[in-house]
Amino acid sequence: MKKFLLMVLLAAPLPGAEAGHQSHGPAMGATRAELGASAAFDAHGGLWAVHEISGHIAVSRSADRGRTWANPVLVTAAPEPTDAGGDARPKIAVGPRGELYLTWTKPLGKPYTGEVKFSRSLDDGRTFSPPIVVHHDRQEITHRFDALTVNARGQIFVAWIDKRDGVAAAARGEPYRGAAVYFAVSDDRGATFRGDFKVADHSCECCRIALVPEADGSVTALWRHVFAPNIRDHALATLRPDGTAVGFRRATFDDWRIDACPHHGPGLAEDADGRLHAVWFSAAPQHQGVFYGRLRKNGVDARRRVGGETAEHADLAAAGRRLGVAWKEFDGERTRLRGMVSDDEGATWRDYELAATTGPSDHPHVLAFENRFYVLWNTRNEPLTVIAFP
Repeated sequence: MKKFLLMVLLAAPLPGAEAGHQSHGPAMGATRAELGASAAFDAHGGLWAVHEISGHIAVSRSADRGRTWANPVLVTAAPEPTDAGGDARPKIAVGPRGELYLTWTKPLGKPYTGEVKFSRSLDDGRTFSPPIVVHHDRQEITHRFDALTVNARGQIFVAWIDKRDGVAAAARGEPYRGAAVYFAVSDDRGATFRGDFKVADHSCECCRIALVPEADGSVTALWRHVFAPNIRDHALATLRPDGTAVGFRRATFDDWRIDACPHHGPGLAEDADGRLHAVWFSAAPQHQGVFYGRLRKNGVDARRRVGGETAEHADLAAAGRRLGVAWKEFDGERTRLRGMVSDDEGATWRDYELAATTGPSDHPHVLAFENRFYVLWNTRNEPLTVIAFP
């Protein structure tokens, strides 16, 4: 580690749990290491992380911004299959009264199928409610790659990738590109959900969705979309609490033509002036790699390449007019965690080397609190590592 790294921790697993956390695979039930984890700060600076321990969904809390962690609380009473790797990591959000909300995907019997589960804690993480399924459609099809956020009113938004329309089109003998994006809304702190509301047809099948809550109670969504005939760029839309989705538009213009899903979703943040900032991956011949840009109507401003040729799975967060980005790169021997910070809404940047590991690792998850940026990086060698940007 570089000497300017301010925070590194090693979280101890539960007794009997192996580092790397074993779970069942998403399709056939085979055991494998799952390192997907997410985190969120509460209003008092407590850091909450959701991750997997020996097949359980678990929540851990740090009172010192990641230096140490309290013993984890198991959310699921018994081990069960969980899709907790890569873009399918479990999610966590904090409500305006300190509520803790979780979502994750439970694989079903058929390959690539799943259901989105939800649990909540209303007592500061001491106990969690029995998990429920968010969506009303219960077909054994794809309901996966969930995304979670809470607006200022306390309404919970959950979005996911859904294949019901593709299944229906196939039954009619009609073609259908990709999958679709759906969402649900809870008005009662997660006791019940309204939905299922369609955002758009023809999303990519296996890329994460990025959500940002707005001041008016709506939520901005960014996802990889399949534009006809086979262009896998990104789209934006506004999700409203009444279940409508408006303002669909194309967000990136790399013109990446491929009939496959890259498992490489975007990141999205909004600065104090209301500008939307994104990071994303493309393998188009003229635009290959990870990119940052400010999203505007019919174009991208301040676009720049992020990292080198092996850069992947970038994430970002905003703090006022400042932006923090983190990503991974493999140098042939180690996976390096790198970052960059902008103090002027993306006009100029400073680059940093943050950490490295020789073992498997999750995608970095960037957080902002009190104008500082932190990265949650769950690795097999050092679980639940938290690193503060210089």
